[in-house]
Amino acid sequence: MYRAVIGRLAGGAKAWAKRHWPRLRLRTILFATLFLVAALPGFGAVFLRVYENALVRRTEAELVAQGAALAAAAAADWPGARGGPLYPHRIVPPGDGIDLSLTPILAERPAPGAATSIAADAANAAFRLAPVLRATQMTTLASILLLDDKGQIVAGNGRRGGYAMLPEVAGALRGRTTTVLRRNGSYRAVYSFEWLSRAAAIRVHHARPIVVDGRVVGVLLLSRSARALFRGVYEDRGKIAIGIAAIFGLLVLLSGVISRGITLPIERLGQATRAVAGGRGSVPDVPPTAAIEIQGLYADFAAMTAAIERRSRYLRDFAYAVSHEFKTPLAGIRGAIELLQDHPDMAAGDRHRFLANADADAGRLALLVTRLLELARADMAVPADDAVDPVPVVARTADAYRAEGFAIAVAWTVPPPRVALPAATIENALATLFDNARQAGARSMRVAGSVGERVALHVTDDGLGIAAGDRLRLFEPFFTTRRTDGGTGLGLAIARSLLEAGGGTIAWVEAAETTFVVTLPVAAP
Repeated sequence: MYRAVIGRLAGGAKAWAKRHWPRLRLRTILFATLFLVAALPGFGAVFLRVYENALVRRTEAELVAQGAALAAAAAADWPGARGGPLYPHRIVPPGDGIDLSLTPILAERPAPGAATSIAADAANAAFRLAPVLRATQMTTLASILLLDDKGQIVAGNGRRGGYAMLPEVAGALRGRTTTVLRRNGSYRAVYSFEWLSRAAAIRVHHARPIVVDGRVVGVLLLSRSARALFRGVYEDRGKIAIGIAAIFGLLVLLSGVISRGITLPIERLGQATRAVAGGRGSVPDVPPTAAIEIQGLYADFAAMTAAIERRSRYLRDFAYAVSHEFKTPLAGIRGAIELLQDHPDMAAGDRHRFLANADADAGRLALLVTRLLELARADMAVPADDAVDPVPVVARTADAYRAEGFAIAVAWTVPPPRVALPAATIENALATLFDNARQAGARSMRVAGSVGERVALHVTDDGLGIAAGDRLRLFEPFFTTRRTDGGTGLGLAIARSLLEAGGGTIAWVEAAETTFVVTLPVAAP
């Protein structure tokens, strides 16, 4: 049920997006993509707290450095110190530091608890350390408090009381260096967009134990506001401005490269396509700045345009040839009908002759229609996945045409591999050649098979040969030298179309004898 509801909602959202999706130019999409990619680091810095978290960690590092130096100085100058270890053996090393996204933000530091007596050594140490603490505080602007071994304030802000109840102080009294984040109750927003910054209203609190002779004798409690995001951005405004200018300059450069390499070539190709579709255009030159894939599109467009032009010429010539081939028998049939209508008392012999001529013309028309259908099927044929052995196909076709006075010899140099053509296509090509040779007066034929990158069939006959003026028109539809014998001139055209549909070829080779070469593609292993 839930999946169905979610599917309907997703479908509705897609439909709404399709209805309201704006029409955008390619250069607009590319520039918007580049701009978004370039702006991602800035968005990450603001919304993912990357830059802000770095500022908070830098504040922590500064407090840790100050606390380490002051704790070492206090331990060395502590009353009664004998130069023992600076840390007790049970001390726990600090972790990896605070993280603005993971570290919890505690409440503002409360007022100190009730004041009790201060240890005498801590009071004496405070007297000695007070100038150092004041000088450090004036330079670093950090709040620095010195606490005794009970968490009582000894020096720092002039107040009295204890902070032993704070978790960071409690950890330091046990020998653990601790850093926490607390809210800053005295903060007031300065910038309009400071609500985006989590670090603007927090303080980093760092507690470090003072260890003398292996014993915690006091705690240094340091705190400071993390440098807020917008203050950091303001301080680094020069570098940020240079970075933004560099990014926009790079975007302009990339946009120009993309425009030259993709957008403009595609626009020109679209204009050329519309012009060619209107019958008045030509193939444009390939822009040298275009991408390799776009240059490939130009080459494909040129090939497509040439193929369309060839096809258009073929259709025009074909239509002319069809009308010419049909016009002659139709004229004969119409003339016979008119004569029979005009002379109802025509002699029986003449009537029989005119009817025989009309019947022959009708038979030729039927044969032409049949051969035209075969040619159409051949032109529309698609490559087949058949893989056949050509040896039995050639042998079977040769056996079908052998007769007394017409010999066909078949020989192979080596056994051929299987070929990627239907057996019917091979049979059609060979049958056409055998039939044409026999009708041209040949007494013998020879089929020599060889194997290379393709399987080649060299078909040779001892007929009268082909006249020089007819050689260039052998595969032209409706061209025949046997029109009076009923030839349609479509046999070789059909054979070529069937072979080319499967990746094969047929061609005439000039030689002493009439020779055709039929090549067959080798099937994949």
